[in-house]
Order: sequence, then structure tokens, then C-alpha cells
Amino acid sequence: MPQLATAETRTLLEQVSWETFLELAEGRRGSVPRMTFDQGVLELMTPRRQHESIGCLIGRIVETYSEVRGIEILSCASTTFKRPDLARAFEPDESYYIAHADEIRPKEEVDLLIDPPPDLVIEVEITSSAIAKLGLFAAMGVPEVWRHDGSRLAMLWLETRGAGAAGYRLLDSSLGLPGLAAAVVDSVLARRFELGETALIKEFRGRTAASGNS
Repeated sequence: MPQLATAETRTLLEQVSWETFLELAEGRRGSVPRMTFDQGVLELMTPRRQHESIGCLIGRIVETYSEVRGIEILSCASTTFKRPDLARAFEPDESYYIAHADEIRPKEEVDLLIDPPPDLVIEVEITSSAIAKLGLFAAMGVPEVWRHDGSRLAMLWLETRGAGAAGYRLLDSSLGLPGLAAAVVDSVLARRFELGETALIKEFRGRTAASGNS
């Protein structure tokens, strides 16, 4: 199997102001490097092919599953999600509104001061981030996070206690996309070096349709 150790590069900058972060984020061409900002700490992550391949294939699985099961979603890809009041921001590999898709669909931009965060965030993290991403996602209220470390997918759900977030718990199957198990996603990804994406997705679509009719 190809080695994934160089699937991404990370650069960490400290004592960065919110205004500087915004200037850097808005001054890029495209969405690379991807940025995570956490109260003055800015991480720049440049994904390479293996990183992008995993993220894109997981995205195709989400989109295929939602189509076959008739679940409306709204893709936001690597949108920059910002909370200036918390001085935090992130750019996922893939992101989706599911429960809130109808609410967000008419909007040109998302303002997390008044809008909900994405219902599902997908992160490929083959090399460890210097920023505690789950703490950041919890603070910003992201309900479901999928994290892939190059080998396995972890599905996580945000638990709440009282008025605040208590942290994420591990799931066997998605809550936002009921019936889609982490093991199923892993089984598709495990064969990505053997089959093309079209063949993998066609096979996955057939299994999903068959399981829905059983």
C-alpha cells in the first residue's frame, strides 16, 4: 500500500491577530493552504494527493448515500467557518448541512453568529494537528465530525451537558446520515488502490440501494 506519511504539510504561526488571519484567508487563491485559527494560533495545512483523495472519496460516499436514501444535503466543501466572538475558525476537507440544509440553502454566505455550523464536518488528519481540533469544533457547536487518519474513519457526535458541550463520543454509525456505518465507509476506502472511484461508488450505490430495500 502506498505510504501516506507525506500526505500533508503543516506550518504553525503564533500570536496572530484575528484581522491578520482574515487578510491571509481572503488573500489566497483558492482554499490552499487550509487554515485553522484558534485564539491567536494559526495553522496552515497544505494537503497532498493522498490527503485530497481520501477526503474527496468520503465526500462522494456521503453524496451518493444521501441521494440513494433521499436525504437532502447542502455541500459547503472547504468553506471558511468563522466565529469572531470566539476568535476561532476552521476550513474542513468536506462539510455538509443536513438537518439545517433548507435553512442555509437560500443564503449566499454563512454567518455563524446567527447561523448554525455545518451538521457534518469531515477532516482528514494523517499528521497530527498542533491545534486541538475537537475542542475547537465543540466550541463552535459542530454536531458531527468524521476524522480519517489515513487508515480508519472515526465518526464522532457532540454530547451536550446543561447549556454547554461536553465533548465528542465515538459512533458506530452516523446520526446525521442514519444507517451509514464507519465500517462501511472504511470498506470502500480500503479498496481505493485496487479500483477506480467510479467503480467503487457504483458498487457502493448498489449496496446502499439493496440494503434500503431489504
